[in-house]
Amino acid sequence: SAEDPNGSQLVLEPNANPAARTYQESILKQGIPATMFFVDDIQKEFQRLKKLGVKFTMEPTRTPGSTIARFDDTVGNLIQVTQLS
Repeated sequence: SAEDPNGSQLVLEPNANPAARTYQESILKQGIPATMFFVDDIQKEFQRLKKLGVKFTMEPTRTPGSTIARFDDTVGNLIQVTQLS
C-alpha cells in the first residue's frame, strides 16, 4: 500500500473461469467468507471501515474464541475480519 510499500498486497484477478465463478457464487450464497483478515481491535476496525462507507453484513459478533464481522466487497465476495480472544 502507499502507507507501507513493504507491507502486504492483495491482488484480485478478473473471474472469467466458469468453475471459479460457480464456486464464488456458491460460497457467497451460503454466507461463507472468501477470505479473512485478523485484527487486534475489531471494534476500532469496524468503526474505521464503516466511516469509509463499508456495508457490513454482520456487525462484530462474539463466537467461541473470537469476535468476527463480515462485509460484502461489492464484487461478489464476503470478507471477514477476526479478532482472537
